[in-house]
Amino acid sequence: MTATRQGTHLYRDPTAPVDDRVRDLLARMTLREKAGQLNQRMYGWDAYRCTPDGGFELTDALHAETERFAGLGALYGLLRADAWSGVDHVTGSGAGDGAELAHLVQRHVVEHSRLGIPTLFVEEVPHGHMALDGTVLPVNLAVGAGWDPGLYERAAAHAAAELRARGGHVALVSALDIARDPRWGRTEECFGEDPYLAARLTEALVRGMQGEREPGGPFAPDKAPVVLKHFAGQGATVGGRNSAESELGCRELHEIHLPAAHAGVRAGAAAVMAAYNEVDGMPCCGNRALLTGLLRHRWGFDGLVMADGLAVDRLARVTGDKVSAGALALDAGVDLSLWDEGFTHLEEAVEQGLVSEEALDQAVGRVLRLKFRLGLFEQPYSAGAFPDPAVGRELSTALARAAVTLLHNDHGVLPVSTGSRIALLGPHADTVAHQLGDYTAPQRPGTGTSVLDALRRTGIDVRHAQGCALTGADLSGIPEAIAEAAASDLAVLVLGGSSARTPGTEFDANGAARTVVSEMTCGEGVDLAGLRLGDAQYALLDAVVATGTPTVVVLIQGRPHVVPDTAAALLTAWYPGPWGGEAIADVLLGLAEPVGRLPVSLPRSAAQLPVHYNHKETEYGGYVDDSAEPLHSFGHGLSYTSFAYGPPRLSGHTVEADLTNTGRRRGRSVAQLYLRRLRATVWPRTLELHGFRAVDLAPGETRTVAFPLGADLRTAVPPGTVVEFRVAESARAALTAVPTQSFTAPEETPL
Repeated sequence: MTATRQGTHLYRDPTAPVDDRVRDLLARMTLREKAGQLNQRMYGWDAYRCTPDGGFELTDALHAETERFAGLGALYGLLRADAWSGVDHVTGSGAGDGAELAHLVQRHVVEHSRLGIPTLFVEEVPHGHMALDGTVLPVNLAVGAGWDPGLYERAAAHAAAELRARGGHVALVSALDIARDPRWGRTEECFGEDPYLAARLTEALVRGMQGEREPGGPFAPDKAPVVLKHFAGQGATVGGRNSAESELGCRELHEIHLPAAHAGVRAGAAAVMAAYNEVDGMPCCGNRALLTGLLRHRWGFDGLVMADGLAVDRLARVTGDKVSAGALALDAGVDLSLWDEGFTHLEEAVEQGLVSEEALDQAVGRVLRLKFRLGLFEQPYSAGAFPDPAVGRELSTALARAAVTLLHNDHGVLPVSTGSRIALLGPHADTVAHQLGDYTAPQRPGTGTSVLDALRRTGIDVRHAQGCALTGADLSGIPEAIAEAAASDLAVLVLGGSSARTPGTEFDANGAARTVVSEMTCGEGVDLAGLRLGDAQYALLDAVVATGTPTVVVLIQGRPHVVPDTAAALLTAWYPGPWGGEAIADVLLGLAEPVGRLPVSLPRSAAQLPVHYNHKETEYGGYVDDSAEPLHSFGHGLSYTSFAYGPPRLSGHTVEADLTNTGRRRGRSVAQLYLRRLRATVWPRTLELHGFRAVDLAPGETRTVAFPLGADLRTAVPPGTVVEFRVAESARAALTAVPTQSFTAPEETPL
């Protein structure tokens, strides 16, 4: 590959239009080379090993994979570090040498590609770049609790900059799954149960990761094309079981599970990942109606579609063998596989007439187009400057603080009174590892702040006892906890679950936890039939409450758990990330207001599932033996002050309402706009979220909150629908709130 040859071809001309460069390069490629661009076969950590002198060397496995297709289309997880990959601070690359490793691999690929085609480095960025020294953010469910797209956009931008600084290119980010059954172990990866909230946060994610640019234009050096996953309906699997079937009607799919994806596509997302589940009998990666008919033809998406790990090979149950499975996925609309064998046979599939070379060229063209937009042909070895880690920490802490949600606060036991003696108890009180969530790289010693560390740094009198472990029924530590509680003015129990993967966890071939060990109670592959905590945690709670000392429960969790409503106050922080202890301590002490709002409804028990606010409006009565209503509804969250909502009013194309702080402290309320259909052409939902505004108010201050009724509402309200709007602090409050006057949407609705 000489410089002269590189300079003579149109695809090497950076001033030429991208589409012209793609066509020129495609015309020069063999069938084998084209197939190679659509394969993402290797685990990236198998491509290298560390040398005794602190450098890296490439493996025979990488040499063989590059030789197999005369290049390498994409490489997954080169920088990934976790228990599944086995990569840690001894065997992997950190912030200081990640770019060096990426350059080494890229140089090998380019030099062994006849046409000098670089590879894409595809990385997991579920809540921060999943690499050594990457900033860990709170999980998506915590982001959803913050109801703050602007803050999340800034955090996503930081994560993209870290990825690109390490030599990575493409970010895989969960955003599209909607939490409809909290027994599902991946609930923590969802923004919540509501499609509108998820759509706004998905837009923020795309803007933050990819930046502002012209459609189809180049990506900035500190921005990363995002792969939104998972498309579509994976949050609706039966029984909350991972990768199980989804029993979805067309309307449920479109109203609940597609709006976030549509918002991401409209925001310019570079790619989506087809989900594991099936829709109407066909797995998503083989579903042409979904991937081509809807995504490409109806929505106009021209980006990349990636299959989830090993999903293409599952299609052999439909087609009979892996050759035809690959052909089915390609024809359905998949452009890039992940670890599958099926796409390795695409050359054979074309030659047998199972799929056309035109379909192959279309997919290859999309892969190449992304590489051109990233500037990889001009600068295949470039990496940006690593962003300031202090900024990442500030953003992570801010997201964690925004997520802390006060669910009840009897007699104003919180915030903690000055001079109080606190007994800090529970398995989460003095740990950082269990604050991090699934898909997290190993952290360096000293990274992060536990609740205990954060409280002690304030100088407050804190007495600590663990009391019990996260799992199991060992009660031996409870007497010490009782003694500390009885001698204190306030007992704070930090309880919950964990998605921490430790060495020794057994994994499926796609990385999902298979045999759960240690204290892992959530995460991919860790689905629950019930929603209980470990038995000893309930025993600890009962024993501490029985002392008579006012008790506060703080939950650190990746899904809603069922906790008796016996403590004086209850907060949830979800998985708040490494510095979540600081955020929790700030809220407990009143240094920060509790501003989080529930992104999911909290059930009373698993027996009443499903329980979400936007169910169909039927006689949603109680069971004979229990209520059908959640313990706390979607949107709920208390403050250390109080707010009064005035009646909403229609003013032109805007809904307005007056909001007053009626308490004695400054605080923030999240005003939520709900649509209620009084008469519709199909059976309506009880309520639908259609807007939210966070409002900070001083004591006694009143402000008018305005919700413009835009194009998204125009699409949602067909002609002839009779609707009203309600503005309230939660879905439950909206049910009894004063509505606007109702009106009928005309044929040309003015909304």
